[in-house]
Amino acid sequence: MALVQIDEYGPWTVTPAPRRETDLQSLQAELFAELSSFVGERDGYAFYGRFDNMVAVTNGRDPESHRAFQRRVRNRYPVTVSVGVGRATTPVDALGAATEELQAAGSAQADDRREVFGVAERDLPAEARERVTVAHFDVVDATGSLTDRVNAADATLAVRRATLELATHLREAHDSVAHFVGGDNVIAVCPDLDAAAFDEAITHVREASDIELQVGVGRGPTAHAAGDDAKEALEVCRETGTRIRGVDRVAADD
Repeated sequence: MALVQIDEYGPWTVTPAPRRETDLQSLQAELFAELSSFVGERDGYAFYGRFDNMVAVTNGRDPESHRAFQRRVRNRYPVTVSVGVGRATTPVDALGAATEELQAAGSAQADDRREVFGVAERDLPAEARERVTVAHFDVVDATGSLTDRVNAADATLAVRRATLELATHLREAHDSVAHFVGGDNVIAVCPDLDAAAFDEAITHVREASDIELQVGVGRGPTAHAAGDDAKEALEVCRETGTRIRGVDRVAADD
């Protein structure tokens, strides 16, 4: 997992005077698009996080590949980025290691911290180095139950509640990192979980938010390979009415 953090972003947004919010949002969106494209070209996944802090699965790429992204940002944008990379047996531990690399180099608001790059590895066995698990969740019949039926503001709040419940549960129960990726979709990078764990997650969200989810799970040597398998499994859920596909058993709707 890689953590990409804009250097000294807070002070920059108000220097020499507070910048227009639309300009800041445009910069953030463009920078995320740059990261997503860069990582996607290398079969990884990117998530916008808080925009000034973005997360990516970079498949164990070499340091030079990450530094190439830093150079691209420096040459194209009025800001620079620091990158921490963590490798561990769970996504949360990997992201934690990446976070600590940047925190050890100084504050994100420090004017003397520029383009930091660091890599940390935590007890990662050789057999775990080439395997990624991706789970792709979405709301069952979001169009029929939300988009075409309720106020758009309420639909957005309902999806956000479900997303927060899911991401919190997966982080606390399974050391997974989950992100909303648009529409009614959430993508989670997970350890090697079984169907019971995903069934538990779906049940938790249903009970907490009254939103029904379905999930496709994929595994592979890269985030892209695992994600493609997860998308295909999710399509089977949609076509058959099952709730979980891509793991050791199928959990059907009750």
